[in-house]
Amino acid sequence: MPPKSSLQCNASMSLQWLEKKHTWFLPIPNPDPSIHHDKTDNFSTWNFQDAFFPPTGLFFASVSQIGCPTIDASAGTTLLGETSRVEQAKQKKSNKKGRMKLGIKVGNPHLRRLISGAVAGALSRTAVAPLETIRTHLMVGSNGNSTTEVFQSIMSTEGWKGLFRGNFVNVIRVAPSKAIELFAFDTANKFLTPEKGEPPKLPVPPSLVAGALAGVSSTLCTYPLELIKTRLTIQREVYRNFLHAFVKIVQEEGPSELYRGLTPSLIGVIPYAATNYFAYDTLKKLYRKTFKKQEISNVATLLIGSAAGAISSTATFPLEVARKHMQVGAVGGRQVYKNMLHALVSILEKEGIEGLYKGLGPSCMKLVPAAGISFMCYEACKKILVDEEQK
Repeated sequence: MPPKSSLQCNASMSLQWLEKKHTWFLPIPNPDPSIHHDKTDNFSTWNFQDAFFPPTGLFFASVSQIGCPTIDASAGTTLLGETSRVEQAKQKKSNKKGRMKLGIKVGNPHLRRLISGAVAGALSRTAVAPLETIRTHLMVGSNGNSTTEVFQSIMSTEGWKGLFRGNFVNVIRVAPSKAIELFAFDTANKFLTPEKGEPPKLPVPPSLVAGALAGVSSTLCTYPLELIKTRLTIQREVYRNFLHAFVKIVQEEGPSELYRGLTPSLIGVIPYAATNYFAYDTLKKLYRKTFKKQEISNVATLLIGSAAGAISSTATFPLEVARKHMQVGAVGGRQVYKNMLHALVSILEKEGIEGLYKGLGPSCMKLVPAAGISFMCYEACKKILVDEEQK
């Protein structure tokens, strides 16, 4: 029988040859010869079969290690941790795929903004239609001098339908108006915002100018609808519906009557839209900086939009009152105003500073949810309307 040393030498040479031929063996660190390994230790003794089925069950041993391999337990722990993290990532991805996510393919990004703005405007205005009706009555002084009086008067004469009178026209006006406004703001804001490393194009924030341009664009396109909606709300006995009001105004007062009060409206829209969009953009940046979040939740968007609407409404409310007075005209023996300045001075002389802010409470009650709902619906619709890649 050959000596034991000869057998070990032949086995070592044969196994080294196998190791060169089969590169799928993974190396294991050489053991420290100074450390004594107890035979009862699972990692201290290993035969040829154990080389292919190591105790850890994680990988094959290097053939050159057969006889006295020592496994680094930390390596096995590391691999287990990596495997666990990979499995968790796959599980999260699988859960996300399993969730119901509504998505409608709209390839054109501009069309997505137009649709989102229209939906946001329609939903927000319908939700606050009763407050809008009460606010209009308070501004022109009909059906009472307080919110409670106006509400009771409308309910006693027309019921719940009276609170939503003119809402259909309002939706027809607001949907395209909001779509044009948001589209114009996004386009102007992108154009005016400098690229990274470029100097500012304007000495003022781009969102301020973009908001003003957006407000002017939407007002010019939809002002006649606003005037007809106001007439339908105030002069219920004169006009039967939207088409009848449009024809009657054009025939009796001329086409230019559809744009009566446009100047004060534009002057009022410029600071309102500029303040509204600038406040919204600033509050969003402040939210991200404070909470260190890029994604803004629906509730946060609602609150931010509401705050922006309240700020802009309070700053420009006197111009809105003057515009409403000019739109009503000489109905019921009311005074006819020559221009916006004449209307502001006349209201101030007759009713004082309170007259310029009459209806501010109901206006804020309407604008706080309306602005918030509008921005929230707009952001939500943009997430639903996706292109092919996002879907």
